[in-house]
Amino acid sequence: EMCIRDRIHTVRARGGNLKYRALRLDSGNFSWASESITKKCRVLNVVYNASNNELVRTNTLVKGSIIEIDATPFRQFYEQHYGVQIGKKKEDEEATKKSNHLERKLKARNINHTLAKDMDAQFTKGRLLAVVTSRPGQSGRCDGALIEGAELKFYEAKMAKKKGK
Repeated sequence: EMCIRDRIHTVRARGGNLKYRALRLDSGNFSWASESITKKCRVLNVVYNASNNELVRTNTLVKGSIIEIDATPFRQFYEQHYGVQIGKKKEDEEATKKSNHLERKLKARNINHTLAKDMDAQFTKGRLLAVVTSRPGQSGRCDGALIEGAELKFYEAKMAKKKGK
């Protein structure tokens, strides 16, 4: 389904093939590797690009750029799959009635599972950092992967350094 805010032009290429040049995109498919899940998320803005700062200023989507995406689809998955609230300030949680079977299933999933602190901080903000792995100017879509672990720390340090200048 294509959004009204998406603007994609078709370009004739060599051999009569078509390329789909994405001039404006609203959303894309992003995968969370450690959870083995992919969700369609809204693209919010470009926050870092190693090759050119102009691409950040103009919010240009290219392969390899670091973008912010909406955390809601992944938060909803996590809360349903593990039965744990994430991205919320620690408040009173209303208890919903769950069956015995569901309680046992969620307990078994949570035995050796934890969410990294830096990922939880991103969920609290409601925005996740992701890297674009598709080529929006060639394929007309913006797909990517969430950044976690050492890579996330690296890019957060880069952006903090850039803000400090």
